[in-house]
Amino acid sequence: MNMLFYVSVVLFAGIFVAKALERFKLPNVTGYLIAGLIIGPSILGIIPKEGANKLSIISEAALSFIAYSIGSEFNIENLKSVGKGVIIITFLEALIAVALVDTLMIFVFKQPVPFSLVLGAIAAATAPAATLMVIRQYKAKGPVVNTLLPVVAMDDAVGIIAFGISTTIAKAVINNSANISVFKIIFIPLLEIFLALFLGFLMGIILTYLSKRVKGEDGLLSIIIATLFITTGIAIKFELSSLLACMMVGATLINVDPNNKRAFTTVERFTPPVLISFFTIAGVQLDLSIIKDVGLLGIAYVITRVVGKILGAYLGSRISNFPKTVQKYLGYTLIPQAGVAIGLSMTAENILPHPYGAQVRTIVLAATVIYELLGPMITKTALIKAGEIQVGK
Repeated sequence: MNMLFYVSVVLFAGIFVAKALERFKLPNVTGYLIAGLIIGPSILGIIPKEGANKLSIISEAALSFIAYSIGSEFNIENLKSVGKGVIIITFLEALIAVALVDTLMIFVFKQPVPFSLVLGAIAAATAPAATLMVIRQYKAKGPVVNTLLPVVAMDDAVGIIAFGISTTIAKAVINNSANISVFKIIFIPLLEIFLALFLGFLMGIILTYLSKRVKGEDGLLSIIIATLFITTGIAIKFELSSLLACMMVGATLINVDPNNKRAFTTVERFTPPVLISFFTIAGVQLDLSIIKDVGLLGIAYVITRVVGKILGAYLGSRISNFPKTVQKYLGYTLIPQAGVAIGLSMTAENILPHPYGAQVRTIVLAATVIYELLGPMITKTALIKAGEIQVGK
């Protein structure tokens, strides 16, 4: 079938299933994911696996818009109001999850150290897309949301650093190397992050300059899309984080030209069909059959990562004297895990020897199914209990 047919099926299925599930008070993003599962290879097979893979360009486009939107939350004035506490929370919620998974795999399940370190590092990653969609749908606002947005934005950077360090140590252990290079462990991951942010900064400066010279919204929208796509393309070409790069585009624009709100509102009017497609395609790509293959290790990973996120967010919020609602509910909004984690698992599969690389990928993919289906509902419930979503919406 032609790809345009698959895109139309994705859009119709996403819209109809999300609408049907509204009566059960489920977030739209959950409806999109379920719609994807139904029309995908796992159930009806309307869209075959090869068809879903060819739609990956839509996912890349959607992630660029999501990251750009999150970057707009990095207004320096706003960050001053939350202060260094956000950084403390981000490191603790990410690294406690890593430490707990590492410890459990090595000392309880007696798994090889390289396997445990790589799987633990992936636990740091959090998917901002599903969380952001829930916030937008229900117009959530308050201390938890204000803390959550910068945390999920920085989480990607911490996850990349943790993965870079862990994989370097894992490769050294596999090769029985006594000389683990500090340069490889620390500076290479940091260099990748710096280059991604630098790319985003340059493109953000260019976008700021061009956006001031465009009067109509059509022209502005075209320039923004072109900027985000070229940023994503360059980042992918040089194996940098496109999420970090596009996030930096938004952060640069909002700080260099704080009054240029239309550069963000214009995009918001364009993105709904792209985001519906993104989450529905994510559902198409979820393979239910792998859940039965992960066994006890997979269950332990899913539970331990959630415990680490909740515990880390609680400790970070408490240390930083954030409001009680942030301490109590922030961790529950950090459960979703998708694109970044899947990408890291693919890298892990190439690093670890058979069968451990395949096991990491299978565990992460199965966890993605669970996190992406349950995460948005848990996020909504947490924000309702925090008083940041009006009951009845």
